[in-house]
Order: sequence, then structure tokens, then C-alpha cells
Amino acid sequence: MKGVAMIWLLLAPAYLLGTFPSAVMVARSKGIDIHTVGSGNPGASNIARTMGSRWGVLVFLLDGLKGAIPAAVGLAMSERPLAWGMVAAAVLGHMFPITRRFKGGKGVATMAGAALVLQLVVSAALFVVWFVVRKLSGKASLASLTIMAGLPLGVALRGGRGWEVGAIVGINLLVLVRHVDNIKRLVGGSELSASQQH
Repeated sequence: MKGVAMIWLLLAPAYLLGTFPSAVMVARSKGIDIHTVGSGNPGASNIARTMGSRWGVLVFLLDGLKGAIPAAVGLAMSERPLAWGMVAAAVLGHMFPITRRFKGGKGVATMAGAALVLQLVVSAALFVVWFVVRKLSGKASLASLTIMAGLPLGVALRGGRGWEVGAIVGINLLVLVRHVDNIKRLVGGSELSASQQH
């Protein structure tokens, strides 16, 4: 029971860290309500689209830290499964923050930050993939979906344990839930490129 209590004591702060409203605060510092501009999503892509690339990068880094910190804490405790559990909690906090009526971002940057800590080589390769797909298609959503699919595949190809691949798939499915509208628009050919979204 003591071990279970300790896990919950770590999962709760990870979730709360995930709720930190990076995009909302950055936009608000410039007098902007991020929910009313661009796509309305409080994430790095919408910040970059509406405020400029440097602000988008800042939000991406802040959101990435929300995944990287729990991952690092879990590893520091020599508990890789715990690390992924804390990452899942942080991603849930980012996407469904109790502090903002469960209306958060899409979880890509938070998951990317965690993956950078837990799967450095695969993540580095996927950052290149994201940039190439984003550059060629002009669609951040397509680039994000590509790396979400590529992460568990890359980990599996590098000989990752089955449970870890499964954990990544599970968390990525949560991220995909927040991309349902993007997927529908991509399939229907109506997803706008970055240059078209203002």
C-alpha cells in the first residue's frame, strides 16, 4: 500500500504540472485570448500562427518541459514504468486541465518533451521528420500525427520492451483523440496550411 500511495503522490503533481497554461499565459501577456484566434487551440502551433514563430517555440519548450520533468523524475527514481505513468498524467493534465474546465491543448509538445528524455535517439530522428513533413505539407497537424505514429515504431525497431511500446501507443491514442477534427479535415482535404490560417 505504501508503494501505491507513493505512485499516486507522484502522479497527481505530474497531472497538475500538465495543466500549466503555457499558451494561455504567453498569449495573455500580449493581450490576446488564444481561444478566440486562429484555430482556438491553446498550443504552440496556434501561438506561432497568430503571434509569430519565436512565441510558438517558447510555448513548445514550456509545454515540452511539462513532459520532460515527470519523465526525468521517474528515471531518477530508477522506475521507467513510473516515468511513463507520470508522463501519461502530465499529458492528460495538458489536454484536460481541471483548472480550465478540461479544455486544454493537444499534447504533442508535452509528449515530445517526455520522449526526448526517455527515447533520445528516436526523438531526435522524429524532430527531423516533423520538420520535413511540416515544411513539405505546410500542415503542423499532419507533421504531429506522423511523429505520433513514428514514435512507437521507432522504439520497437530499436528493440524497446513490449510494455514500453504499449505505453507509448496508449498515450499517443490520447493525443489522437484531440486530433480527431484535424484527421477529419485531412481526410476531407479541408485542413488549412499554416499560411492559410490566420
